[in-house]
Amino acid sequence: MTPVCPFVKAARPDEITTKKLGENTNKHQPESESKTKKDSSHPATASPKCPFGYDSQANESKAKKDSSDAVNASPKCPFGYDSQTNENKAKKDSSETATASPKCPFGYDSQTFKLGPLSCMICQALLFESSKCVPCSHVYCKACISRFKDCPLCGADIEKIEADSTLQGMVDRFIEGHARIKRSHADADKEEVVGEKKPVIYEDVSLERGAFLVQQAMRAFRAQNVESAKSRLSLCADDIREQLERMGDTPELCSQLGAVLGMLGDCCRALGDAGSAVAYFEESVEFLSKLPMDDLEITHTLSVSLNKIGDLKYYDGNLQAARSYYYRSLNVRRDAIKHHVPSQILDVAVSLAKVADVDRSLGNEEVAVNGFQEAITLLETLKLKSEDAGLEQRRLSVLEFLKKQVAEKQLETTL
Repeated sequence: MTPVCPFVKAARPDEITTKKLGENTNKHQPESESKTKKDSSHPATASPKCPFGYDSQANESKAKKDSSDAVNASPKCPFGYDSQTNENKAKKDSSETATASPKCPFGYDSQTFKLGPLSCMICQALLFESSKCVPCSHVYCKACISRFKDCPLCGADIEKIEADSTLQGMVDRFIEGHARIKRSHADADKEEVVGEKKPVIYEDVSLERGAFLVQQAMRAFRAQNVESAKSRLSLCADDIREQLERMGDTPELCSQLGAVLGMLGDCCRALGDAGSAVAYFEESVEFLSKLPMDDLEITHTLSVSLNKIGDLKYYDGNLQAARSYYYRSLNVRRDAIKHHVPSQILDVAVSLAKVADVDRSLGNEEVAVNGFQEAITLLETLKLKSEDAGLEQRRLSVLEFLKKQVAEKQLETTL
């Protein structure tokens, strides 16, 4: 049904009758007579006129008159009441009704950057431990607003901060339901199973639940709201574990869980919980080790997790354990260096430096120098292409550190 412009009154039957009576009194006016006959013969299909003159028929005559202006497209009614637009829209709506892709009502279903009504304006992630400023009532994450004395939005002095449990409950319910369950299309022959969860596969750019949670966690982590990031990543890890129980250790799920566990380890490390960080990194290594090492991204993630465990052991004073993890990371990277990828060669040089540094701390100076020298040779012979120019600064930085380590030993020998 074509919508009618609200500024035009629809024709009434008594008006049509009046027009018919007027035909007999105006026969001496040919133009009016022909126009009246045309209108009276089609009273039911007469299109309402837009008060701004943007209806399609008026536009056609206007376009002919203004052809000298070289305007090809007819102007459109600002309220959308021109007949062509309405007809096309009606056809489009009728054809797409059955296949319309679901959209998040709060705008959290796009790959593009968006801030929805449930987002914190400071960390730009979903609210976590929602806290309301008094007296202005603006709401932020507790960890975010605790760093401020004035409201970031309105500048009002913050007298105190109150927990907003009602809003936080809404956020939690939204997260629980976002991109998790989708009703199947109506199937008369198949009875729907109550409580059955089905994966959401949107036809548009909507985010899957896992990608959505990781996106929010990364925003929070960058803003130093680590507890928020950890909470989102924990939900994501639980979701993947549920899928692993149903589908088994598929490469895709193992890769996803390994990456998420590594990020959880980073959160615990930032919070000063070294024990939990090591546990997450080790679990990440466990899942990533199940995957074929022909994927460079998986290889890199695995080696990074091993190095992070080595770092934590090193800072804890357990040098032997640290060397063990550093050496495992080195072996993983040496296998990947066969692909002759510049970034992988840089990674090998870094691992050689880490192992050599621990060897020096353990008193194995000769072994340490050999490791530093091997890393220097790798970086000096590394030829970067134009597309790898971004790695040059890192190459020079690592090379400077390695030469400094060798120079220190030579200076000690001289003295």
